[in-house]
Amino acid sequence: MGTALITGASSGLGREFARQIAWRGHDVVLVARDRERLEALADELELTYRVRAEVLPADLSLSDDLARVCERLTSVDDPVGLLVNNAGYTVHGRFLRTEIRDQRSLEAVMVGAVMELSHAGARAMLVRGRGAILNVSSVASLTTAGTYSAHKAWVRTFTEGLAAELDGKGVTATALCPGFVHTEFHKRANIDETRIPEIAWLDVRYVVRAALEDVNKGRVISTPSFRYKVVSAVLRILPRRVIRGIQHR
Repeated sequence: MGTALITGASSGLGREFARQIAWRGHDVVLVARDRERLEALADELELTYRVRAEVLPADLSLSDDLARVCERLTSVDDPVGLLVNNAGYTVHGRFLRTEIRDQRSLEAVMVGAVMELSHAGARAMLVRGRGAILNVSSVASLTTAGTYSAHKAWVRTFTEGLAAELDGKGVTATALCPGFVHTEFHKRANIDETRIPEIAWLDVRYVVRAALEDVNKGRVISTPSFRYKVVSAVLRILPRRVIRGIQHR
């Protein structure tokens, strides 16, 4: 694996990816907007696991910041062997009740950044003949939860296409499609977690561990837990009008 670059590393899945990758003895590059949280995490990883943790503050909705991360991915002297495109958030509220500028920023992070970082990372990995890209999608990619579902559906489909293009070249692409995971994500989005039954929640450590195992196996789609494999299968065969009706209610 070598060095891993993780976006959205300051909290949630990204932070857990950083911890588990460092635990495996690999250096990490931590990318997020909050420099203070990144530096605290870097100190923790270096002290606990004796790895090198590089801090790279960036707002992936800004072209200049995105370009700096792409440049880091293409480093020849210190190559990145695993790219984890995890950065993401959601705009709370129905599409027509939100400001379009907020939706544009969301799209830039959830779609544009994933595309550009995957492009930069995959091309650099192909030169070396090895590497892996893990793009965080969601079971929501099979539902109709507004632009969030649309973005995650794009990530899933994009990753499948990328995996086919990379097949047999020593570089893999995996789309992680978890269900509800206990992180800060839902609180930041002002989503009432009490409305979601406890059985629907997954532990963040389990999700990350399962995802990294699937990356090692070269799997294209990673759906942690049997329950969400079943949910995904059901969502794929249900008529779309039924899914739209459920989402509306």
